[in-house]
Amino acid sequence: MMSRNLQSVCRASVVRMRLVLAAVLTLLLVGCGEPTNHSRAAFVLIDISSEYAGERQKAQLLTNYLLAELNSGDSLAVGFIDNSSFSERNIIARATFDHRPSVASQQKRVFQAEVQDFMDRFRVPSYHSDVTGGVLLATDYLREVDAGKKHLFIMSDLHEDLPPGINRNIRVELDDIEVVAVNVKRQRSDNNDPEQYQQRLADWQQKVSSRGGSWQVVNDMARLESAVALR
Repeated sequence: MMSRNLQSVCRASVVRMRLVLAAVLTLLLVGCGEPTNHSRAAFVLIDISSEYAGERQKAQLLTNYLLAELNSGDSLAVGFIDNSSFSERNIIARATFDHRPSVASQQKRVFQAEVQDFMDRFRVPSYHSDVTGGVLLATDYLREVDAGKKHLFIMSDLHEDLPPGINRNIRVELDDIEVVAVNVKRQRSDNNDPEQYQQRLADWQQKVSSRGGSWQVVNDMARLESAVALR
């Protein structure tokens, strides 16, 4: 007959083994959770209003930089800000790059050609600038592609001038979106009152931060790679 001490030892061993198995199963379940989403999405908004339209070449530089940085599985779109920007017609080009490198390369060439075609056909600047409408358009796109990292690049002087009848009194949700104001051009009137320029930047920073996004300004295009963590 097994002694009481031996029985106790056996029972203790069984309990310890059960605890170890439970811990191992817990670790396995944690490890089998949802995979991390490493894909990236970027949307470039280009202001074509009269004060900013002359900066279009810099928008092409930004687009080319993003095409070089983004990989298979990543997404990119380019749209423009004009009198009324919350419209499909405001999207110049968009693509989610295929996982086959040769197909992704072809998509990028087509994308680049579509942006170039828009620039070549551009003639008349917009009189007004619906910046908020453009941001709404961009955030809708970024939510739709459901990437792990989301970037919104705004190339504008950030002066919003809405035409009559356009209502933008709406809360724009920017959760988990990194908003980067690129090449924020100073208006002619800013030379007389620099505080106007600083106030526009402060107002947009407050708007973005209060709605869940992050904000930074990169006026030197050469600093873009070091300032924006795309990878």
